[in-house]
Amino acid sequence: MQSVSKAHQNRQYLYGILMASIGSVLFSGKAILIKLAFAQNASAETLMALRLLMALPLFWGIYWWESRRKQMARLTLLDLVKVFSLGFLGYFLSSYLDFLGLQYISVGLERIVLYLTPTIVLLISYFVLNKAISRLQWYALIIGYLGVIVVFIQDASSTGSTALLGMVLVFSSACSYAIYMIGSGEMVRRVGSVRLVVYASSASALLSVIQILIYDPSALFTQLPQVYWLSLLNASLCTVIPMLLVMIAINRIGSPLVAQAGILGPVSTIFMGSIVLSEPITWIQISGMALVMGAMWLLVRNDPPATQKETGPSKAPDFKRPDISN
Repeated sequence: MQSVSKAHQNRQYLYGILMASIGSVLFSGKAILIKLAFAQNASAETLMALRLLMALPLFWGIYWWESRRKQMARLTLLDLVKVFSLGFLGYFLSSYLDFLGLQYISVGLERIVLYLTPTIVLLISYFVLNKAISRLQWYALIIGYLGVIVVFIQDASSTGSTALLGMVLVFSSACSYAIYMIGSGEMVRRVGSVRLVVYASSASALLSVIQILIYDPSALFTQLPQVYWLSLLNASLCTVIPMLLVMIAINRIGSPLVAQAGILGPVSTIFMGSIVLSEPITWIQISGMALVMGAMWLLVRNDPPATQKETGPSKAPDFKRPDISN
């Protein structure tokens, strides 16, 4: 009986790692699809709106299925305001800045900068929430940002001064998402992870529609067929499906292991960028990526267990908990 139970646990572990790895790779494919859509003269505002509008029915389908399985507590008006604010920061503003930044930098640099989000969470916790940072964590922060500088030098050598603008935009995207992660800790426990994602995504979709109606109302209906197909793939294959895989993986193996599997994201993005977009891979880029990934691994491995038990915005966030990538 023990051997059967152990074999079952091993299968659960392997399936969880596989799901987390596939989810990480699929999330990273978003940047590739956006770059391909930019080549069809689609704007960032249009792609944002199309992605969210196509993903929304899938998200609500997941919510309907989840609501059948368990009773959900009624939300107050204040809860809804908080969720809307989180949707603005984590899904609308963060995604929009990321889309804008991708116009100026490679997908490899974009993914590596976004991968710094845990360090931004840590710095906000230190400067705003007065949480201590260990010496090892400081070393990890320094190593991570040195890695980004190395990869940036590679991008700047091929794209020029616009690389700086792109990196600033994507880093701002990561900052916005880091604030969302800190604020979402309490709401996840109160609202539930699925409902928070669905409601926040709905708020973001509403804001995106308002934005495109102001920017160019006809843009949603006048794109080339390739843009709609790319947006559909982005909404399903690179947004909703990886979200489900990551959530299932968390239930099987826990968020620390899922977060470590996320290391595959930057690696797969760089190689997909080379294969699909013909972006160069150099030893400088690989060295910078290795520095960033090593730094993030140190942060995830050394996140104090106590932080996972604390709740509320004034407590240290648990950046082992993966969330939907913008």
